[in-house]
Amino acid sequence: MMKKLIAALLLLIVASVSAQAGHYKNFKVSTYVRAQDVARMDDKNFLESTWKTISEQVDIDKIYLETHRDAFIVNEKVLLKVKKFFQKQGLEVGGGITYTISEPTDFETYSYARPADRQKVKEIAEYTAKHFDDFILDDFFFIDIKNDDEIAAKGSKSWTDYRLRLMADAGRELVVGPAKKVNPKVKVIIKYPNWYDHFQGLGFNLEEEPLYFDGLWTGTETRDPGSAQHLQNYLSYNIVRYFDNIAPGKNGGGWVDAGGIHMGVDRYAEQVHLTMLSKTPEIILWNYMQLAEVKMTPQQKREWQDGTTSFNYDEMAASYQKGNKTIMPSTLARIAYVTLRNDDKIIGQLGNPIGLASYKPFHSSGEDFLQNYLGMIGLPMDMFSRWLENKQQLLLTQQAAKDLQLVEKIKAQLRKGGDVIVTTGLLKQIKDQLADVCELYCGDLKAIVNDFGRMGKSSREFIIPQVKYFTNDAWEVVSAGRPLDGGVSGYPILLRDTYSKGTLYVLTIPDDFGNLYDYPAGVLNMIRSKMSRDVGYYIEGRSKIVLFPYDNKTFVVENFNDEAVEVNVVFHSKVAALRNLEDNGQLKPASDVVYGNNRWTPYREGQTVFRLKLPAHSYKAFGF
Repeated sequence: MMKKLIAALLLLIVASVSAQAGHYKNFKVSTYVRAQDVARMDDKNFLESTWKTISEQVDIDKIYLETHRDAFIVNEKVLLKVKKFFQKQGLEVGGGITYTISEPTDFETYSYARPADRQKVKEIAEYTAKHFDDFILDDFFFIDIKNDDEIAAKGSKSWTDYRLRLMADAGRELVVGPAKKVNPKVKVIIKYPNWYDHFQGLGFNLEEEPLYFDGLWTGTETRDPGSAQHLQNYLSYNIVRYFDNIAPGKNGGGWVDAGGIHMGVDRYAEQVHLTMLSKTPEIILWNYMQLAEVKMTPQQKREWQDGTTSFNYDEMAASYQKGNKTIMPSTLARIAYVTLRNDDKIIGQLGNPIGLASYKPFHSSGEDFLQNYLGMIGLPMDMFSRWLENKQQLLLTQQAAKDLQLVEKIKAQLRKGGDVIVTTGLLKQIKDQLADVCELYCGDLKAIVNDFGRMGKSSREFIIPQVKYFTNDAWEVVSAGRPLDGGVSGYPILLRDTYSKGTLYVLTIPDDFGNLYDYPAGVLNMIRSKMSRDVGYYIEGRSKIVLFPYDNKTFVVENFNDEAVEVNVVFHSKVAALRNLEDNGQLKPASDVVYGNNRWTPYREGQTVFRLKLPAHSYKAFGF
């Protein structure tokens, strides 16, 4: 008996030391096993063979074992057996719960108005807390049921108001409270999915839940941006920042899956990479079986991969030595590992992310997910659920209209010499209140445009809302028409007005947000330059080039285009050189730039311009 006890203690010590040491310098890498797959691991051959496939290709620090999904609960004996196996491999082991009755049936959740369902939810939390000191609720701690019991419980409330209250209470009363009674040291973590702008409609309560859950987790899956959710690449970074700002210090990590791998190795690798650029402390590669079974194929190598790109299929697919074994990569796990290994070289050199502050009040919607499109045109976003007093510039989309004191806050920002940027979606909603600052109008009239004068032309025509203003009261910074040069009508793309010591800008958003990518480089350069006061520098170039700035004078520039691009980095101050964070190489300022202080000179005295070339789907990291 004593020998068994000593052996068990030694096993725990080894596992603890291994977990603390970790395989990476700057973050932890984890994976997650669904309940049905945990049950399959009762088969020793299945368990050992899948782990061999994964562990040979990617180093894993922690694994989360799910106890429940789709009304199925893992047998306790099997759960303990699997937990012990992974502890022997030196992994930290946590738990997981997915509160679904049937994912295939439109993600059917439990009905929290029904006593029997509430009791089941409670029992699952207690069972999981009994076996783990931390567990994560997968995406589905919401409610999408409209049965007669829910209709009766809702009464005269809106579905949103009813569900926000219902689920905030359910999390506290049915999950966190019962779990801590069983295991007082358990940490209960809620994982939020990627569709944050619609959370309130299904009961995800970002205002209350992060206060009583021990932590939260972030869904950074962007998959194919053209698929049903239309999630732009930038969301994989932006959503982590948003949740970080809601609950500083409680956001445990990002979570990616294999969606989008059909688009090529870059699409999956970019999701992993962008998650890490947010400085998240951990990433979950969802899920275990995808790492074991989603194959690497030659079709994942795209035509632009010539050996110079950041995500190199040939490097990922090449055989390698692990110990005295030669391994031939076979699955998604290797793509993840090579990406993470390369990120680990630069992440520790980056400070805290910064950007253009955008105010999104709790439970707000409107111009949904617009900040991700703006990020993809080179505006570094930093979303906050509260109004900030310490920023030189604030971006307000239609979401901000939920704040009934918004216009007074706008005035205060302008009076102290700050800038406010409002989108046409917000202008349309608050034009009467905003008239006390500037008399503007944005109604239902539209314009078709493709010509932006000296700032270039777009490759296609698209539709924008018409902004009306009083001549000489507000001024067009960027205009558009069809045509504009030699035409008869022009419409503002970027409009400015002054109020007290500050400047109000109106940014025109096309009816199809994707047409932001069609704005010519000259237009984007002007928009970026006017919205860079807090960051202190901006990029010039076409769309789908993204800037990630940090507070310690470092930044990353990334190209999401399918071809190489040239990009300028323009500082509002003198900078002697850029230092490449990967190889310590030096980049000097461009020598042929003309500086001046008149309206015809593109760059002012005191600015500094650097020129870069980025291969397709590639990034570079610099310090200055």
